[in-house]
Parts: sequence; C-alpha cells; structure tokens
Amino acid sequence: MEAQVKVNDFSGTVLVTKNGSVLLKKAYGLADYEWNIKNTIDTKFQLASVTKQFTATAILQLIDNRKLSLNDHLSKFFPDYPKADSVTIHMLLSHSSGLALGFKEIALSSMSVDSAYSQIKKIPYEFSPGTKTEYSNIGYYLLAKIIEKVSGEKYEVFLRKNIFEKAGMKNTGVSNNDSIILKKAKIYCRTEKGFMHNPYINWKINIGHDGIYSTVEDLALWDKALYGTTILSTEMKKLMFTPYSSENWGYGFIINPFYNHGHQLIAHDGGFFGTMTSFNRFTDDKIFVTVLSNNESFSYIIGYGLSAIALQKEVELPYKHYQTKIDTTVYDKYVGKYGNFEIVKIEGRLYYNSLEMELLPESETKFFRADNNDRTIEFIEDKSGICNAVVLTKGGVKETVKRNN
Repeated sequence: MEAQVKVNDFSGTVLVTKNGSVLLKKAYGLADYEWNIKNTIDTKFQLASVTKQFTATAILQLIDNRKLSLNDHLSKFFPDYPKADSVTIHMLLSHSSGLALGFKEIALSSMSVDSAYSQIKKIPYEFSPGTKTEYSNIGYYLLAKIIEKVSGEKYEVFLRKNIFEKAGMKNTGVSNNDSIILKKAKIYCRTEKGFMHNPYINWKINIGHDGIYSTVEDLALWDKALYGTTILSTEMKKLMFTPYSSENWGYGFIINPFYNHGHQLIAHDGGFFGTMTSFNRFTDDKIFVTVLSNNESFSYIIGYGLSAIALQKEVELPYKHYQTKIDTTVYDKYVGKYGNFEIVKIEGRLYYNSLEMELLPESETKFFRADNNDRTIEFIEDKSGICNAVVLTKGGVKETVKRNN
C-alpha cells in the first residue's frame, strides 16, 4: 500500500481482515486537497455501485415480509414505464431486464426527480427483457423507487432503519446535496492536468445504483452481518448469492467473478467520477478486503492484489513504468490470440484487445498498459524465438496465458 501511494498516488482507506482479525487497516492520502486534511480510518467515502447490494437487500427484506414478489412486474409499480409488463423484480435485480446501463448526463443535471424519471423512461432498452444479461444502473434506480412505493418511506429512511442501524453501521447513510456530513471526503477526478474537483452529482436522482456513503469499518460490520440472519434470512441470502447468468450476477453482487483467485468470492466494485471502491468477501476463507478511494485510484486492482497477499500468493510491488524506444518490427511476432484476449498491431502500435488499451514498451518483451500502470504484459519466447505465451500482471499478481493454436 505504501508503494501504491508513492507510485500511483492512492488516496483512501483500506481494510483487510481474516476470521475477524485485522491484517491491515489504514488510511492514506487526503480527504481535502485544498486544506491538506488527511484521510482517517473513519473518513466517509461514496460507495458508487457498492450501493447496489444494499438496494438488493432492502428489496429482499420486502419480499421476505411478503410485501413484494420476485415475479412482480414493473407495471405493478410504474405502469407508465415502457415494456413494464415484461420486466420482473428478478430481472431488475439480476441485470437481465434489458434496461440500459445508465443516465450519466441526467445524474449530473439539476433537474427534479419527476423530470429525471420522465427522461429516463425515454432511454431505449438494450435487448428484450429476460433474453440475456447486461449490467444496468437504471434497473437499480427503479428498484430504489419501488422500495419507496412499497414501504411508504424514503429510500434513505428505509435503509437506515432496516439495514444500517441493525448492523451497527453508524457512519453510513445516503447522500443528498444539502446535509453537512462530518468527516466525508471530497472527491477528485484525475485528468491530464492533474486532480480536479468532482462535478456536481444530483443525489436526488442518482440513487439505488449509487448514493450510499460509508467507512471501511462499517463495511466490515456489514460483511459480518451477512454471515448471520439479523438483516436477511437464510432463504433470502441464498437468493442473493446465487449466480443467475454466465456473467455470474447474483442480486447486488457478482458471485465468483474471474478475479476470485480460485476461491469462493462474493464481491462488487464501484466507480463514478473520482470515486472508486472495491468490496470482496472470500466466504470460505473468511477473508474480507475493501478499498475506498476519493481520487479515482484503481481500487479494484488494489483489492485484487491485497486479496492475493491475504491468500498467501506472491505479489509484485507497484513500480514506476518508463516507456523505452524499441524496434517495432518485433510487434509482429506478438500479434495473436492468448486465452480470451487478443494482441493487435495497428499503425505501428501494439494494443490489448482494443484501441483504448495501448501497450507501451518498457523493454523489448515487457509492456505496460497506457491506461493502467498496474497492468503489464510480458511476452515469453521459446528457444526458436517464437512467442508462445504471455505473463499478465494485474495488481502485482502474475498469470501465465498460453497462445492459442
């Protein structure tokens, strides 16, 4: 973590526990750049999409209390919403509704709740409801509105009474644009010119999929609560932690994602304008890892590296990457498919999968991604000089991938 601060300007807080014992709990960087105020362990951070698990929990509580059913259609609550007869609560929870990813421009506007809903209704579906899976913030925005409609309480009130207070999460709540919240970090975006203030976000609108703030210690209380039945019954937890698609989406969580190190993992990451978060529960190992950042640090990559250390894997420390000039004709022998990704050469440059991910050389065989210094790729040649494998390093964790025949 000290290297993440020194090399990558990490700002935020980190907590790693095993069997309830703290392995690492520390704050880094600044909560306020202008006043040079440091982050502390009880600094509150926006959670971005880590919010979704709390929205899903509230919905499951209403289902458990028979006020709602997974088979209820969106039309029961919002009959004016397009295709509402075809969308179920289950589809909203599991990202199979066909609703689009999100509404960034609306979230950054100052429009009213009703005007925002009218605009969001006009956003076309990505596919026919229930036919496939695609991540959707709009689905969770609608779930938050359903919570209010069914419970008769504001989203933030329902969550406070039924989740945060029961779990003892005294430093957790739902953001708004008016309240003064003690020890809440300011948020900063990274630009080519350096760090800049986060843009205005309308927290009356940007809820359900986002909107909750918390601390690493409160999230550890939440992790602990999920092992018990105070917040959710065993039956509801089973529904929440079941993967419903090839993308492994449960309700508010992803179950055993590709970054699980081969261990049972229930997780979710988040990111929105300066906020970056990672929440990881290795339930068989009883390991909990959470990383919260207020300056767009790659929390999910850091969480991946910290998880590997907790699982006793070897992890390379972050270091400064410097681009060097090499003979680009060597790129030709690197081009090809490796596992589930492809290395391509376009106009004398090397790319990982797409034009957005350029690979910059630090030697003739080792490259780092231009968009993320903590991700490198080293090409491995056999005795005859043919490249037949690569070593991918992500967050310091190495993985060898053979070239496809």
